[in-house]
Amino acid sequence: QVQLVESGGGLVQAGGSLTLSCAASHRTFSEAAMGWFRQAPGKEREFVAAIDRSGATFYTDSVKGRFAISRDNAKKTVSLQMNSLSPDDTAVYYCAKTRRTAFYATLQYVAAQQSYESWGQGTQVTVSS
Repeated sequence: QVQLVESGGGLVQAGGSLTLSCAASHRTFSEAAMGWFRQAPGKEREFVAAIDRSGATFYTDSVKGRFAISRDNAKKTVSLQMNSLSPDDTAVYYCAKTRRTAFYATLQYVAAQQSYESWGQGTQVTVSS
């Protein structure tokens, strides 16, 4: 079982930035796509961003141009740089790893929660107005 540990959450003012990190413990990290999801109070968990094995990135429309996902296969980490944060970004953010997947993924695949086999415990991001 892959263990995923997120870090980097916290409280930030609107317009500020945060970087979330996720450390994986499994040797097949490089054979999977990695994603970030979030769940705001009273709402369902939603897709935020993902990166496939080739390094291609995918984003939900509301974060395009503000968030950037990256991965380091040697360190088995995935990061989410979040800029221009707004109160609407307040949520618990989860890191997730897919099953072993093709080199090139599709948005449909990485945006679907059922594509992921492992999830982190989540890290709280709170953006104050």
